[in-house]
Amino acid sequence: MITGGCSCGQVRYQANSEPLFQLLCHCRDCQKASGTGHVPVMGVAKALFKVVGYTKSHAVIGGSGKPAIRNFCANCGSLVFGTPESAPHLVTIYAGSLDDPATFQPQIAVNTKSRSSRDRTVGQIPEFDTMPPRPPAN
Repeated sequence: MITGGCSCGQVRYQANSEPLFQLLCHCRDCQKASGTGHVPVMGVAKALFKVVGYTKSHAVIGGSGKPAIRNFCANCGSLVFGTPESAPHLVTIYAGSLDDPATFQPQIAVNTKSRSSRDRTVGQIPEFDTMPPRPPAN
């Protein structure tokens, strides 16, 4: 089980599954959302994801051309999870919101063509200039 929540504790979630994928996204939108060079994200099945607490959302047009919706705590503003309309069966969990940070083990880095020279991936994971057709499964 994967659990996490926001900084103030008013939003909590759990996913009763293993991650479908784990990646570092370097797109410009993720850079702006995180205030850094990338966002660490894991995907889980939406049907196995539950959230408690009030969130607000903000939609941007993702690389797919469809809205990518970022959900954050209405109280403290912590970025918690995403609901990409390009993959309605998925929820993307922002790794910074995990109760156990060691749960996140990135498999790939995507959108590296937008990556800043100051933000280099540590380790030996495959890198893609754009989003691959399907992130690899665990």
